[in-house]
Amino acid sequence: MSLEMGRNATVLQARGSLARAASISNPAQGRRVRLLFELGGIFLLAPLLIRYAIFDWRIPLPVVLQPLLLGFILYLLWDPTFRLRSELSSGFGLRELGSILLVFAAVGGAVALFVFLRLPEQFLNLPTQRPRLWAVVMIFYPLMSVIPQELIYRTFFFHRYGPLFGDARWMAIAVNGLLFGFAHIIFGSYVSIVLTALLGFVVAWRYERTRSFWGAWFEHSIYGCLIFSIGLGRYFFTGVDGMP
Repeated sequence: MSLEMGRNATVLQARGSLARAASISNPAQGRRVRLLFELGGIFLLAPLLIRYAIFDWRIPLPVVLQPLLLGFILYLLWDPTFRLRSELSSGFGLRELGSILLVFAAVGGAVALFVFLRLPEQFLNLPTQRPRLWAVVMIFYPLMSVIPQELIYRTFFFHRYGPLFGDARWMAIAVNGLLFGFAHIIFGSYVSIVLTALLGFVVAWRYERTRSFWGAWFEHSIYGCLIFSIGLGRYFFTGVDGMP
């Protein structure tokens, strides 16, 4: 019984999290309230402010995001209860790869078929009409976009706020997915919010179950590359380039 409780007490932490004192792993009421307000400020208020900066001040998305991404990474590097090397050493085996690809074949195939049947004018428009841009997206999206997103929404989220959920793993997964979807309010489309929330549930479940950063990164990357390839990438651009 005590062994099972000990396992559950750490199940919602990031792989890179070091062993924590009981008062931190099971936060007192005051600390719990502070963490909830902090979580709301970071994952609810910040996306609204970013959206305002993009569409009202016309600041390009990369200019807004880069300082924020750097801040999250610096936090993880300086946090004495976290080891980035341990987090990034978490690979995944062939069985997990098979699971990822099997789910992708079913879900990704269904999404691609939907676009082909209902939005034929958009289907494969990027790789067929702008192949060079498509190639650039396929190369740099997993590296420049997915890695920072996974560090924030899986690594940082589960490291910092995992103790809030105790052993309620499905609540943590649901909250993570919803917040991940809400973050895409910055694109001004309900399509981007819904699609990324659904992806968020899948990747959060994968990360919570395996504690593999690279497993979550790979799964996130293949869905993102699919979206840009089959014609839904238009919902993930702001259209703001900072030019007058």
